[in-house]
Amino acid sequence: MNTSTIAAVRLIAFTDAVLSAVGLPAADAHLVADSLVQADLWGHQSHGVMRLSWYVARIRAGVVHAVTQPDLIVDAGAVAVLDGKDGVGQVIAAGAAHEALRRAKVHGIGAVAVRNSNHFGTAAYFTRMAPPEGCIGLLTTNASPAMAPWGGRKKIVGNNPWSVAAPAGSHPPMVLDIANTVVARGKVFLARQKGLPIPAGWAISAAGEPTTDPAEALAGIILPMGEHKGYSISVALDVLSGVLTGSGFGTGVHGPYQTEHRSGCGHLMIALNIEAFLPLAEFNARMEKLIAELKSVPLAKGFKEVFYPGEIEARNEERCLREGLCLPEQTLTDLAQLAKETGREALLPF
Repeated sequence: MNTSTIAAVRLIAFTDAVLSAVGLPAADAHLVADSLVQADLWGHQSHGVMRLSWYVARIRAGVVHAVTQPDLIVDAGAVAVLDGKDGVGQVIAAGAAHEALRRAKVHGIGAVAVRNSNHFGTAAYFTRMAPPEGCIGLLTTNASPAMAPWGGRKKIVGNNPWSVAAPAGSHPPMVLDIANTVVARGKVFLARQKGLPIPAGWAISAAGEPTTDPAEALAGIILPMGEHKGYSISVALDVLSGVLTGSGFGTGVHGPYQTEHRSGCGHLMIALNIEAFLPLAEFNARMEKLIAELKSVPLAKGFKEVFYPGEIEARNEERCLREGLCLPEQTLTDLAQLAKETGREALLPF
């Protein structure tokens, strides 16, 4: 692991410049750059700038359009359907979030289905747009096959992440952002980058044997969380993200690390206007009470504190903004190569 630190603002500027160099409009390049560095700030390097080279490769291959021009297919009050037309996933997801929030302000709820999108990084980046607007955000997406149906030995089910974000009064927002595998596949890629083994129980090899080798895991099957429960949740989210939206589903979805296939992934963004249910001040007070209850329990052996969902990320962000980011050597190598390829070497932040 590299021990030198990088200022987030410089990393955003570099990432922004690389994305602009491959054709993203200025506002879109900044959005994607901010979303990637934000993941690093939260402590989720599996979804941070490590993925920049993947996105650039897909844009250059033509399976992602650098200029995102979605179409509004359905406009029906609280409900909308967007066709992303193979644009940049973050830009499409942000558009869906803004549209859902706008509709929630009018109707109490806004639901925006998205088809023909791409990988958008961390789902929490988009659900976190809801709490400042006095809303709760819920976002689902499907993904390329990572796990087998429970009892099977061929991967045809995505890890299909989902996120929920809600205001939390005087606290940072309460945020859930999880995949339905034991671990997000990006964390296996990150372990491979770092040259580290993965914990037992994360994956099995293509031969169906337990493995701690990240390369074997990526060629094999990532295991579902909670055994049959994680598998079932993933299938249900594929119904919401793929089947309902008119997008790809199951084996019809392809990943961000592939350059030969369009993604075909879909999303469903739902915004709930809290004021349509009860006064926002009352909701925030109730959230503060919930958090106080969570943190009041006696600690289990080996634990120093109870965290509510999203609290660790908020603390990581505060620390990393103050101290800087440390990135794996392989990520730095990949960024340096991108800088050379795009003529942005002068902007390298390290």
